[in-house]
Order: sequence, then C-alpha cells, then structure tokens
Amino acid sequence: MGKNTMNSDEKITRRGKGELIKRLLVYLKPYKWKSIVVIFLMLFVILCGVINPYLLKIAIDSNVANNDIRGLLKIGFLLVVINLISWVISRIRWKMISEITNNILVNIRHELYSHIQKLSFDFFDNRPVGKILARVVGDVNTLKNLFDQSIQSLIPELLNLVFVAIVMLILNVKLALACITLLPFLALAMFVIETYSRRRWEVYRNKRSNLNAFTHEEFSGVKVVQSFAKEDYTEEKFAELVKDQQKSFNRAVRLNDLFWPLVELSWGMGIVIVFAVGYKLILSGEIQIGTLIAFSMYTGMFWRPIMNLSNFYNTLITNFSAADRIFDILDINPDIENVEGAEKMSEIKGDVEFKNVAFSYNKNSEVLRNINFKVSSGEKIALVGSTGAGKSTIVSLLSRFYDVTSGEILVDNKNIKNVNLESYRSQMGIMLQDTFLFSSTIMENIRYGRLDATDEEVILAAKAVNAHEFISKLENGYNTEVNERGSRLSLGQRQLVSFARALLANPRILILDEATSNIDTQTEKLVQRGIEKLLQGRTSFVIAHRLSTIRDCDKIMVVEDGEIVEAGSHNELLEKKELYYNLYMAQYKFLNEGA
Repeated sequence: MGKNTMNSDEKITRRGKGELIKRLLVYLKPYKWKSIVVIFLMLFVILCGVINPYLLKIAIDSNVANNDIRGLLKIGFLLVVINLISWVISRIRWKMISEITNNILVNIRHELYSHIQKLSFDFFDNRPVGKILARVVGDVNTLKNLFDQSIQSLIPELLNLVFVAIVMLILNVKLALACITLLPFLALAMFVIETYSRRRWEVYRNKRSNLNAFTHEEFSGVKVVQSFAKEDYTEEKFAELVKDQQKSFNRAVRLNDLFWPLVELSWGMGIVIVFAVGYKLILSGEIQIGTLIAFSMYTGMFWRPIMNLSNFYNTLITNFSAADRIFDILDINPDIENVEGAEKMSEIKGDVEFKNVAFSYNKNSEVLRNINFKVSSGEKIALVGSTGAGKSTIVSLLSRFYDVTSGEILVDNKNIKNVNLESYRSQMGIMLQDTFLFSSTIMENIRYGRLDATDEEVILAAKAVNAHEFISKLENGYNTEVNERGSRLSLGQRQLVSFARALLANPRILILDEATSNIDTQTEKLVQRGIEKLLQGRTSFVIAHRLSTIRDCDKIMVVEDGEIVEAGSHNELLEKKELYYNLYMAQYKFLNEGA
C-alpha cells in the first residue's frame, strides 16, 4: 500500500451509480415498514395536491358558469378540509423521515468505526489520522441530504409526476404532449453535466481531506511548531490548502449550479408552449377556459417534481464521491481475521513456542528467519539487539498483529492462528515506549484495563506499581484530567499509570517494549519496582536497550539481523564473551564515561 501524505490526493475507486444506489439502499432495509408508512402518507398528500386544480376546474366551469353559490361554497369547504389534513400528515411524515435518516447515519458511522478498528496497522501507518476522521465524520454527514431526499423527494416526486401526467393526459392529450416537449433536451443536458460534475466533487473531497489531515497534525504537534517558531510557515501551508479546497469547491459548484437554470428555463418555455397550444384549442372549441387554467396549474405541478428530482439528482452526484470514500474503507479486508471455526482461547497458562518462524512485510525483504524457542509459563524473557534487528516484530507476531510467513506460534500448544482473536488478545498486555493515555481522568485511564473494576480495585492496582503516591499529590487525585495523550503528566508518571492499567487487566502474557526508556534514573527506580510487581506470575517478554534493567530475566535472547544468535541468562551470556558481552560492556563504558 502506497503512503498517503497530507498533500497527496487519495486514490478513490469510482463505482457505478447503480452499484452505489444499491449499496446505500441496504441501509434502508431495517426501516422498510416505516418507509412504507411514509410512502402511503406521501401518496395521500400527493392526491390532495392533485385534486386541488381539478376541484378548481369544476368550480370555474360548473359553479361559477352556472352561478351556483352553494356548490362553490361546498368546494371551498372541501378544499380547506383536504389541505388542512394534508398539512397535518405532512408534519407526521417529516418527523418520521428525520428519525429514519438519523438512524441510518448512526448505523453507517458505527459500521465504519467498527470496521476501521479491525484493520491492520498498515492502514493507519499509511494514512494521516485527519484523512480517516474526514471519512468517519464529514463524508458520513454528507450522506444525510442524500437519504433525506431519497425518502422525501425521489419516491413522492416520481409518484407525483406519474399522477399529474395521467390527469393531464385524461384532460387533454395535445396539451399534455406540449407540456413535456422539452423534457428529452433537459435529460440530455443533465447527463452531460453529471459526467463532469462527479469528477469535480471527487477532487473537492480529496482537497478537503488534505486540509483536515494537515490541521489535525499541526494542532497535535503545536508544541513543536511553537518551539521552532514555525507559525508563519504553517499558516502559509494552511492558506495554500484552504485555497486548493476553495478552488475545487467553486469549480464543482459552478457546474452544479447549471441544474436549476436549465430546469427553470425548460419549465418557463413549457408554460409558454402550453398556453400557445391552449389558446388555439380554445378558439377551435376543443377546451374551455377552466380546463386551460387547471392545465396551467398542472403544468406547474408537473415541472415542480422535475425541479425537485433534478435537485435530488444534483445531490446524488454531489454525494456519490462521499459514498465512494466510505465504501473504499468498508471494502478493505482486515489482514488479520478469525479463521473459520476459530476456537475460543481458554485461560492462558503461558507456555509459548516459536517453531521455524519466518516473516516478511513484503516479498523483497525477510525480517525474521528460522526463529525457534520455547518459553515456560511464568518465565521472564528479554529480547535485546540493535535497532531494526527484529525484536519488536517477534512480539508483534506473538500478539498476532501480523501472521507468520511460515512456521507457527504455539501458546499452550495451540496455534494462535486457529483461536479467536478477541479471546486471545484479551489475555495479553502490551506496554509500549510511547505510552498512550486517553483524554480522561487517571481513574478512567487505569480502569480501561478492566471496565467493571471498582474504584478500590483501581487504587489497589496503582499502589501495587508505586503510582498511588504521585496520584494522591495531584490536585484532584484519581479524578485529575490528564489532558490529550496524558500531556499533563511526566513520562514516568504516564508509565506508572499504564502499568496500573496493565496490572488491573491481569494479562497472562505481558509484553514490555522499551517501557523504561526516556525517563530519569530516579523515576526509573519506581518504574522498575512497578515492573517487578507486574511481571510476577505471568509469562513476560521484555524489550530493552538498557541492559541493566533485564539482568534478572530468566532468559535473554540476542536478536541480530532477523535471527536469534545467542540465548541464556545474564551471567551465562557474559561468560561467553560474544555479542551480548560486547553490547553490555560498550553500554557500561558509555555510562561510566558519561558519569
């Protein structure tokens, strides 16, 4: 997958109109009965509208012509009652349409969010977060008009058009044909506009996505921007992206704005043609004046749905690109999924075995080769080696963030490929160098390890990893807001909070990836004691560059160039005086020189 940067437009698969409409209509299925009720209410409103001109025709041609005041009052009363009932039903219809539309948008957003959570790390590594947010928020919101108008415009306006056309043909065929003379030309013009309009809206949504990605990243890194005094530079970039979005929007709207003038022009010319033909028919005695007046009203009623349908078509074209962007993500299959018939992982004891494991991210380079080792339940294993040697890849495979290229990984003698992912990962704990805390309280961040934990259990976990003391000194204690990504706390404090969270989750297999880097020596002592408590009674894998922190591990494995080249205890490896010995002595010498 190619890297998608902030400044590059996303490549979106353009789907056929029929395919998009079919997929979007699927979201209407759960509300089909409500939609049917809405359609029947619409039918009633349409019939009321169609009856109005006909009653007016009767009033003019019969009652007025014959000076029938009583009959005229009856028709007037009937018109008032019909239109009052129509207004009430329209209100009920609008409320139901709003409920259906909002529920559909909620369902789409949930489906999209849920699907994104299942996608591999590659998906997130190759896209700025802002571009993902643009689809989950902006593109889904854009579909609101589409669903609103699908229910309130497409079906009723089509029915309205059919009913009016039938009535017009019944009244007078010649006038009916005169009314629709310009319809084929309008359809051709709209087709031409649609062809170019959709492309322009695709460009606009890409430019908007670029701006969203830039804004999200710059605000996330605002400390770096301010520390290097790059505000003017970022403002220039922002202005450039805004200008690109503005240009693309203007180009798209300029073309879309041709829809309305074309329809209104056709409507106006249609009325002129109807009156011209109607005038001749009156002179020849084929129709009466009341019929022409009624027909002029029906002409408006015929072209108004065409106007609304063209507006719907306009909305459809405008939103096709948003639908394409949503379905582009929904059509991405997760790299890691449960195999068919995957069994639930029972409570893990902690025996781990790698058997002839090889792995590559792509066909050109092999990251791991012939990895073989066994770990017994409760053992503490350290992985050391130079940067890029393959240490993090080993624990990523154990976490099944990726699947092995060849070989197999067994946990409690079960191939992890054949077990349910959720039941397996829920029993693992992973601590990374970049500790992530949510924008919430310390209490809620620790409780994230086990959502049903009581406040007392959260506090006990914090005490166990030596986090309780510093938390108690904060202004609001455990109810202190940590701000975005935990920025209110120091690196060491964030680590201790994350240790408490991991301890509360009580994982059977624990992975610590550079968990003690980037913190001061005094804090490291606290963290180290927290780690000791955390490692008790569970199988643990520790990746560390500070070799002093892993001396007490049961086994240390040295990874170099994708292979395990040494394995043993700290003292055993020092006695060999090979790679681990050289690494340890070089670090010891460096620290002494620094002192």
